[in-house]
Amino acid sequence: MRQRLSTAELRSMVEEKAVVVVARRGCCMTYVVRRLLQYVGADPAVRELEEAHVDDLGRHLAEAGVMLQLPAVFVGGRWFGGTDRVIATLVAEELRPLLKKAGALWL
Repeated sequence: MRQRLSTAELRSMVEEKAVVVVARRGCCMTYVVRRLLQYVGADPAVRELEEAHVDDLGRHLAEAGVMLQLPAVFVGGRWFGGTDRVIATLVAEELRPLLKKAGALWL
């Protein structure tokens, strides 16, 4: 079972998939974010990390100017935000068009 997520692996994953969710293993908000994304028709790639590896990822993301907030959502190859951003854009009816533009939705 893979536990570490190197910055190269994260970069590759984010570039290959339209929507990526990176989270702590067992975090209930990961389920919420995944279900909200699925609700609008996206199929996010989800990568859960063991607690011990979250700090490593946080340091690497900070170097890239991204504040660690798990679950971290990446859309269209870029950091999008966390749970609050997903909910806010869903409520504002901005999430579906954004996901469509990123190629995460077919319709």
